[in-house]
Amino acid sequence: MDLTSYAEWAVRLANDPAPPPGLLRLRDELVAVFDAAGDERAVAELLNALLVRYPVRPQLTDHDGGHWHLHLADDPAATAVMGLAAVVAELGVDRLGRCREPHCGQAFLDTSSNRSRRYCSARCASRANVAAFRARRKNVS
Repeated sequence: MDLTSYAEWAVRLANDPAPPPGLLRLRDELVAVFDAAGDERAVAELLNALLVRYPVRPQLTDHDGGHWHLHLADDPAATAVMGLAAVVAELGVDRLGRCREPHCGQAFLDTSSNRSRRYCSARCASRANVAAFRARRKNVS
């Protein structure tokens, strides 16, 4: 079962300035996970606490007319937490990040093959590169 889409849901929720009222607490808890991303032990402790608070309920489904396969039951909190925990377990804590563009700070998952992602979007990467170029050009003049 690929839980990356569930982890992406966790990222979208962490970045949502106005989540649905029932998910406000979870949004803040997910933000804390991304804020702790430099500390493996802290991330693990936060995610373990969230896995207890939001238990996962897997279910068998054949919704696409194919073979039976597992999905997580429709619980937005549990699926977000489980997805994020799975990414950390399979790929490592260093795959959680905060955008390095100084005016952004959005959370993201680094799913690149070389663990090189530093920005939440191409827009932020471009903005940061233009700012760096202008700063270099200003220093040369």
